[in-house]
Amino acid sequence: MNQTAAIALGLAYIVGLLMANFTWGGYFLLGVAIAMAILTTIWQYKLRRRLSDQLTSTTNRSLRQARQRKSDPDRRYIPRPPIPRTLWLLAGLIGFLATLYFQLQTPQPGPNDISRLIVSGGNAENLVMTVWGRVISSPRVTRSGNVQFWLQANLVNQITSNDQNSPVQVNKAVTGKLYVTVPILQATGLQGNETVSVTGTLYAPKSPLNPGSFDFKAYLARQGGFAGMYGRHLSINTTPSWGLSRVRQRIVRAQVQGLDVTKGTLLSAMVLGRRAVDISPEISDRFVRVGLAHTLAASGFHVSLLLGVVLALTARWSPKLRFVFGAIILLLYVGLTGGSASVLRAALMGLAALVGFVMNRQVRPLAVLLAVAVFLLLWNPLLIQDLGFQFSFLATLGLLVTVPPLMRSLQWLPPVIASCIAVPIAAAIWILPLQIYVFNLVSPFSIFVNILAVPFITVITLGGMLTAVVALIWPWAASVLVSGLYYPLQGLIYIVEFFNNLPGNSIAVGTLSLAQLIGLYSINIWLCLSPIIKPAKVSQTDHNKRTRINARFYQVLAGILTAIAIITLPMAYAQFTQFRVTVLATAEKPILVVEDRDRVLLVNAGDERTVKFTVLPFLLRQGINQIDWAILTHPQLGLTIGFPHILDTLPIQKFYDTPASKNAYQVSAQAIQNKIVTAQGEYLTLPVQQNLDLGETQVKLINPDVPLVEFIMSDRRWLLMGNIPKEQQSQLLQQHDLSAVDVLWWLGNDLDSQLLDTLKPQVAIATTHTLSPETSQMLENLNIQLFWTGRDGALHWTPQQGFSPTITADQTVDSFF
Repeated sequence: MNQTAAIALGLAYIVGLLMANFTWGGYFLLGVAIAMAILTTIWQYKLRRRLSDQLTSTTNRSLRQARQRKSDPDRRYIPRPPIPRTLWLLAGLIGFLATLYFQLQTPQPGPNDISRLIVSGGNAENLVMTVWGRVISSPRVTRSGNVQFWLQANLVNQITSNDQNSPVQVNKAVTGKLYVTVPILQATGLQGNETVSVTGTLYAPKSPLNPGSFDFKAYLARQGGFAGMYGRHLSINTTPSWGLSRVRQRIVRAQVQGLDVTKGTLLSAMVLGRRAVDISPEISDRFVRVGLAHTLAASGFHVSLLLGVVLALTARWSPKLRFVFGAIILLLYVGLTGGSASVLRAALMGLAALVGFVMNRQVRPLAVLLAVAVFLLLWNPLLIQDLGFQFSFLATLGLLVTVPPLMRSLQWLPPVIASCIAVPIAAAIWILPLQIYVFNLVSPFSIFVNILAVPFITVITLGGMLTAVVALIWPWAASVLVSGLYYPLQGLIYIVEFFNNLPGNSIAVGTLSLAQLIGLYSINIWLCLSPIIKPAKVSQTDHNKRTRINARFYQVLAGILTAIAIITLPMAYAQFTQFRVTVLATAEKPILVVEDRDRVLLVNAGDERTVKFTVLPFLLRQGINQIDWAILTHPQLGLTIGFPHILDTLPIQKFYDTPASKNAYQVSAQAIQNKIVTAQGEYLTLPVQQNLDLGETQVKLINPDVPLVEFIMSDRRWLLMGNIPKEQQSQLLQQHDLSAVDVLWWLGNDLDSQLLDTLKPQVAIATTHTLSPETSQMLENLNIQLFWTGRDGALHWTPQQGFSPTITADQTVDSFF
């Protein structure tokens, strides 16, 4: 098999895995391969006919000369296709089989999986059990202040039961991975590879109810887990006397003692990766926002430094000894870092370089990169969905194909400075499209930050590796040595903090479609292949040299402008033509987002958790970088406390506070007012019984204490009603002159029939996780279309298409609009 065939088959396998998530993806690839094989055959047939016609018109002398050469004239001059039809067919078959292999390797819960113990519907609040197992990940602190780890379960004792008629199970053998969360005090001293018992309640992960929210269920499934556990009590049963986790703990402890917790864990994460070291989520977020997330992940940079030091120290050894020693060091480093996809890729490429060094043969980096990717995906095809795997290979591809031309363009700079500029640019060019596709964000300062941070990262990483080796022998000496890295770490933290505080440090660009993502990477591939497909003529004259440079410059400029158009034009069109209302799915927290062309209205915010995991992800997914109007309908803490966290990310031009009595919530209101004033926004009071025009939306606060708020959007009347007991709803009708509305939006409590007779809504929306059957039946009897967020997820409404729920998108929803 030649190199072209090997590359084609390897790419076919990777494309097949990428197509595995699409319905009929494998059959599509097979069909494309058959079509290309047929087209190749037709092309060759037409060339053969054309050549035969030409040979018939030639002289007998030409035919005699062809026969004397003992060659077939029909075949001698037919150019061979770059990819023969047999290779097309074989590549299509491999792509098809790759989709089947992916499906076969997708984790499924076994017959004794612990997730089978969860009662129907995933409600296990009353089912308390103790699970024994082994900790198979490094414990880490979550954003909510708890500790999370993966547990390989093997035994369960059921303490209580949901069903009084079913017996309590004792010492039941189970299998499977369990995502465990325990209070931070319960996990003190917990390390990986320990045997523990956890007492708590099981739960089944759910799909996201809101667009842009984290898909926790899919995340667990990719890790091979199908259940979670809220732990109340944890006991450590056995602790291994030695292991890589103990070695890792020894290194981290020595580095923290020489610095402090913040800088020490940051140093350890920069050496071993954040998969192996528990780093603060706040620090991690700051590095991610400025484009330095790669510094907290063990990758090719770390492996290159490590191999460089090893080869320098073993310069006088024989090549075989150097290979063995280097391979052992790589194996230890992979174990210490937790074996992430990026470090596995880097270690295998480093191993290939060592093999080439021992055999004194030149290694082709692109071929090695493809071979490593295929090898890892054969070992675990699910890695194709791992973001670390995707970013690592894309960044490495960028370094291999984009750095050389950039270095030639920067020949007027010293090589060290040119390299510091070319490497971040090359990596960003290939990572940025996927980053926008996944996170809907782009950091305009990321390349500049990476250029500034390169010297600090190099010194810190080298120093961290040195002190890690010393910590294995003499921890006290390592603590003394690591103090010399205080100022480089402080400098790096200062750079991160400075750019985080700059306005516009991250820009939401909205959701990219798959077609846009393919378009962006097509531009990258075109820019890389254009000099190969159409090479410039070699000439030594200055004029021709300038012509080639100018042509290349215009190619790059056209690629950049096309990429910007692919990203911005669809988003700009949507923002300037679309009017959309979204009711977010939150537990008894009425939150509304109105996208009025390029202006945004936000009604309520929820608590801190709701803002972090629901509101902000949705706003960023929609490409919203500014809130024009924000309204607080009620001063309760669950609707107020999240606004300061929104203001830390997005500016609010005008904030309308509720005039209702705040009492204990005055502190939150003061924090909001201070942030609004600091950001040069307006802090206003929402008027009572007056129409407030906010773009095409009219807002009228009818009763601030209930609350009762009327919205008029595209000539449709919405009424938001607070949590009013059923027996008091008739009094509400007597206090206020309420008339018919189009949409009744309430918090899911029981409704009074008299209220419904008066309002006559055509659609009812309940913001709740549960809804009583009586209320649901009453609305159905009155022919009122019912949506409730606990079942349907977030609701979108547009004047043209009506309502569309998030969860039941495949269900036909007939809206009265």
